[in-house]
Amino acid sequence: MPRYSFSDLLQIMARLRAPNGCPWDREQTHESLLPYLIEEAHEFIDAVEGKDAANMREELGDVLLQVVFHAEVAREAGTFDIDGVIQDISEKLVRRHPHVFGEAKADDADAVVAQWDQIKKAEKGDSSGAHAPATSLLDGIPRSLPPLPKALKISKKAVKAGFEWPDWTGVLAKVREELAEFEVEAKALDRDKLEAELGDILFSVVNLGRVFDIDPERALARTNARFSRRFQAMEKMAAEAGKPFESHSLEEMEALWTEAKKRTADS
Repeated sequence: MPRYSFSDLLQIMARLRAPNGCPWDREQTHESLLPYLIEEAHEFIDAVEGKDAANMREELGDVLLQVVFHAEVAREAGTFDIDGVIQDISEKLVRRHPHVFGEAKADDADAVVAQWDQIKKAEKGDSSGAHAPATSLLDGIPRSLPPLPKALKISKKAVKAGFEWPDWTGVLAKVREELAEFEVEAKALDRDKLEAELGDILFSVVNLGRVFDIDPERALARTNARFSRRFQAMEKMAAEAGKPFESHSLEEMEALWTEAKKRTADS
């Protein structure tokens, strides 16, 4: 089997996009490729969560393919190429790690993060005009970021300005407060207000995860997987008993759920 290099990968991608290449690859654009970038990133996350090194290697290759694909589309359009991508990220890494490549000091991870943010702010306010000065501490958060990680980023930025509870008990109290407000609106059945209150609950829960350094998206992903395993175990038990799952009463389903929790306790 031939040993391929990064240069070979670029040539393969260019060949796929060539006039006599692959019809599907040739018709792709930055916009049409976006779902694949997100999908491949999540598949890599799944491989990491499963501690599957072989799958991690494969999925990381798929993520790299998306980078190379976008770079080739841009090269053809004359906007930038993969060399420019590599140049930019290399310059950024060197520039934002002066404690490694310069004379600055950063003795722990917190100091590194603070230094990174300070350098980033200075870059955004560059007098060259390449970047417009920030008008809000919340500037710089991608608009297309999914709501849950976006809430976490908003929360972290607000905290850096000192907008924070003294300790985690204040955040938990806020969660309880938002739950109580949701209950009030639930009785009134005002859908718009219910939606607003549910959003407040979710944002408060994200904050609760932040104070304990728990990524809410990762926590929810683990719960999704755990619920799915238990629900599928319930379905299997129902099938073994010869009774359609949907025909079980709520009490019977509760019993199945309890047994499913026992059977999946180690998974």
